[in-house]
Amino acid sequence: MKIQSLNISEKKGVIKKPVNHIELTDFGITGDAHAGNWHRQVSLLGSERIDKFSEEIGRSIAPGEFAENITLSGLDAKMIGVLDRFSCNGVELEVTQIGKKCHGNNCAIFQEVGNCVMPREGIFCRVVNHGLLKTGDDLVFVPKTFKILVITLSDRCNAGKAKDKSGPLAVKKINSLMETMNRKHQTELYVLPDEPVELAGRISQAVEDDFDMIITTGSTGIGPRDIAPDTIRPLLDKEIPGIMEMVRMKYGMEKPGALLSRAIAGTLRKTLIFAIPGSPKAVNEYMDEISKVVFHCFNMLYSIDSH
Repeated sequence: MKIQSLNISEKKGVIKKPVNHIELTDFGITGDAHAGNWHRQVSLLGSERIDKFSEEIGRSIAPGEFAENITLSGLDAKMIGVLDRFSCNGVELEVTQIGKKCHGNNCAIFQEVGNCVMPREGIFCRVVNHGLLKTGDDLVFVPKTFKILVITLSDRCNAGKAKDKSGPLAVKKINSLMETMNRKHQTELYVLPDEPVELAGRISQAVEDDFDMIITTGSTGIGPRDIAPDTIRPLLDKEIPGIMEMVRMKYGMEKPGALLSRAIAGTLRKTLIFAIPGSPKAVNEYMDEISKVVFHCFNMLYSIDSH
């Protein structure tokens, strides 16, 4: 993707003016009104979309009129996701938001024509590695690959005395979510016995290896070999009780046995961890609810204000 124009302004809500190069720091672009300690330091917009908009309104739109910092050829907003990155000459930009709330009367182009593409197709980033960018540079798109570990906890499955049904189902559910959201991902599945030391070791190694999510199935009941919650809870930085409480109450109203689940959720560094029951029915129920909040959880873990 080639940089067609670099644009800055000293005030928000006005047209940005092209410059030959920009300096990116931890706070964004030096001299630009949108620089600061927040998640929308740098904005990008595809030049092809600007050209199409120009045709729609019957006049030429210059780079920077949508208040974008970087006018980029070959950019397709539909293929970009939060936490993807752009890189060039050591500079790295991390995507934090796709589109934004329209400012209406505070937007110069909207005041003129009553429409704007930034609320739908603007890409907003923060600076991860600083440096210089020049007009004509090529930005390389680096999609984030979400790494997911699924662990089936079962003495019988580990010994080959029973077939693992819950682990593959959890893999299917999380892969479906990632594919629906058009996110690149890789998923690994392991079967372990109900042994605390082995489970804790596998989780710790996955966190060291920068896995984004760990899902365990099974070993969440009250039997003597049900060890998942007791093993995982001491490892967590923060527990997320609301998800599991809601699932227990939702399904426990019809089947009180669901209230006996000790499923837990939480975070360790930037890894989400969910320990859910091992029956296929429970996996379906829990994963359906977990899927609704996964990406919001990631936003929070990476300090992205998506409210």
